[in-house]
Amino acid sequence: MAILQAFIIGWLPGAVLLRLPVLDRPRRAALAAEERAFWAVVLSLTVSLSFLLALAAAHRYSMGRLVAADAILSAGLAALARFDLRFGPAARRPGLAAVLPIALLMLGASRFFPAAEYVLGGKDPGVYMNEGIEIAQRGRLVIVDPVVSSVPAFARDLFFPSYHNDDYYSVRFMGFFVQSPDTGAVVGQFPHLYPASIAIGYGLDGLTGARDTTPCWALLGLLAVYFAGARWLGRVPAAAAAALLALNVVQVWFARYPNSEIALQALLFAALLANARAHVDGDPFFAPVAGTLLALMLFLRLDSALAIVAVFASLTLGLAAGQRPKWTFWPPFLTGVLLAAWYYSGPMRAYVALPRGLLAQVSWERYAAAAIVCAGVAIVCVWAMRRENISSFIVRWAPPILNVIVIALTVYALGLRHPGGRLASHDAYALRTFAQFYFTVPAVIAALLGYLLIARGRFWQDTATLLTITLFAVVFFYKIRIVPEHFWMARRFVSAVLPGGLLLVSAAALMGVRGRWFSTRLIRGPIGIVFLVLLGYQYARAAKPILPHVEYAGIVQHLERLASIVHHDDLLIVESRNSSEAHVLALPLAYIYDRQVLVLASPVPDKATFGAYLDRIAPKYQRVLFLGSGGTDLLSPRWSVHPVASDRFQVPEYESPLNAYPRSVHPKKFDYGIYEFGPPDGDPGRFALDIGSYDDLNVLRFNAKETTEGRTIRWTRARSYLFVTRLHPDDRTVTLWMSNGGRPPAAPAARVIATLGDVVLGSAEVRAGFAPYSFAIPAAVAASAASSGEPVRLTLETVTWNPSKVLGTGDDRDLGVMVDRVAVQ
Repeated sequence: MAILQAFIIGWLPGAVLLRLPVLDRPRRAALAAEERAFWAVVLSLTVSLSFLLALAAAHRYSMGRLVAADAILSAGLAALARFDLRFGPAARRPGLAAVLPIALLMLGASRFFPAAEYVLGGKDPGVYMNEGIEIAQRGRLVIVDPVVSSVPAFARDLFFPSYHNDDYYSVRFMGFFVQSPDTGAVVGQFPHLYPASIAIGYGLDGLTGARDTTPCWALLGLLAVYFAGARWLGRVPAAAAAALLALNVVQVWFARYPNSEIALQALLFAALLANARAHVDGDPFFAPVAGTLLALMLFLRLDSALAIVAVFASLTLGLAAGQRPKWTFWPPFLTGVLLAAWYYSGPMRAYVALPRGLLAQVSWERYAAAAIVCAGVAIVCVWAMRRENISSFIVRWAPPILNVIVIALTVYALGLRHPGGRLASHDAYALRTFAQFYFTVPAVIAALLGYLLIARGRFWQDTATLLTITLFAVVFFYKIRIVPEHFWMARRFVSAVLPGGLLLVSAAALMGVRGRWFSTRLIRGPIGIVFLVLLGYQYARAAKPILPHVEYAGIVQHLERLASIVHHDDLLIVESRNSSEAHVLALPLAYIYDRQVLVLASPVPDKATFGAYLDRIAPKYQRVLFLGSGGTDLLSPRWSVHPVASDRFQVPEYESPLNAYPRSVHPKKFDYGIYEFGPPDGDPGRFALDIGSYDDLNVLRFNAKETTEGRTIRWTRARSYLFVTRLHPDDRTVTLWMSNGGRPPAAPAARVIATLGDVVLGSAEVRAGFAPYSFAIPAAVAASAASSGEPVRLTLETVTWNPSKVLGTGDDRDLGVMVDRVAVQ
């Protein structure tokens, strides 16, 4: 069934559209068989994703409806064409060249799978995944979340306090905005085209299909780069560039890691190929295809507008070269732009708040000047259509002027740009970072040479692609607009700069231009091939460490175990993101496993409000549970908490250092306990607590649970807190079983100061080996605490040490002492 659905969604509509007897079908038949197959897939995905977005916007999406829509459209078009869908004898048969895209697919498949298990919340990849799966499960762009609407107005600040923002009310989870707490309207942070493709993957093969969506986009991106490059530069340079792309560490990483740039790569180069086929080659079929793809990209990423600007610039310059835009380009493009305007002013208005604010800061004089310049260029190009001398001047001088600009910018960015003032170091060194970490400096030089050669000899064969590569590079290397964490920073280069740069590198290595006084053909043949082989070897070696790595491998299994503990009729309250990493589990629990989950907004929630909320909602749920990892002040005599379960595990996570190349895998550790809220307990006797075992609600600002010497323990930090749930008037001693953990001689002595409430109880120097350390409780303090009935905070201030700094190990924690248990008597 899934195979049939995949065939209908990913092949059938495009195959029918491509074979319709309209818009000069023989020209399409003359295309290589492998390119026709590529276009069948691209057109099918365009149709399917458009249907999916329309159905989800109308709150009516389901996998069955999407398959039915594609099948009905295909059948209807075939019927209108009287089933005349044969290319006929004009169709080119597959030749030896078909081996190239097949080989690229095999190479990509060997490197792009398996995909990351990134379904956690907290960062962009998890938002994309959960956004797509929510579309698949609920069939809507804007989610109606009953858990949000069920929270009474008086308790909303506990979970999603109002931000007093015109664009959204608050945050449900990181990356999901609450539009209306009354209706429960929640919308994902990012545009929905890429999540829509994840929804298709989820519909075909569940969570595995959702994860594999990104590698499939990457494979399509390889083909798009190859076919666009084959038309522009020839098959061999295009195949070399696509192969280098498949070997590059950036492409491999993001082919496995949820991100929309990989999807943009595929659609961008497909759109550029369609534009060239239409406006340079004169094929009327591809004009509406180009317009549709460019408009569709607006629902993927806002920076796709750069490609639209570049295409418009190429169409304008093309007037001087005798290239006339097809009128059929405009209806689908303008329709898509109008729909995008509604989309960004309505459901996604919060997403465009920042760019809207930046644009509002630009003075009207600058807008007027830019409009005048653009209008002037357009007028000159239109005028050039009727004046041969003007036209020949533009055709002759546009490429060298562009070359001079690009050379100047490259020299400045590589050697002269330095941070200072408002220019941050990661922006100033963006091109150098790209060259040194991911592309190599020789490849940058080769790409610049290829740029000069292509601008001189093939500028007018595909102006749009060259201008698109240029514009993306100029904008992104000017300001990255992302935290410089690698590999994550590198995703800015994935869509256009990396594949475009490799096309230029291959052009320099495998093509040549013979001039009057010089010839670049000397670098063709063996020298160019050797250069590409060495570059490919360098790329493969750089990517080798990440090939066996699966980001967060095993997290799905742990989430399924957690979901089995939390039932559908339970309410799970998760501690805030200011407390621990536990909040990243909340998003998939709610939006993948359909559990009822709320995340606290503060590690110190208002207990009176929380108690009133518990009283209000307790009858609605079988159980009200809490999930935490030691960072929430939520104990009170007004309710009790009883342990339900706990888990401690770790998953592999590649490091993401600031302004440095990532080189190793670190464990991402999870440690949580689940507790059930209940009515107040009677007097349970003296307070005693085993630290490291069901202590999550009693500790704050400790390190994670550990087991050592057969004991469950936690390390303190410089200042850690223990919440003593009860004191009796006659309690006189608090005893802690502690060890300094075997501090090295170079570390300071482990002195601990204990404070109960606001009263200092005393200090002790903790030595190696676990031993009891007792502190006397003044009678007045015990009597006052007992009369209040509230938990009392025991503060431990410790002189810490850092193993990384003292011993040079990989442990970068500031460690105090190990605490095994605490007892009051």
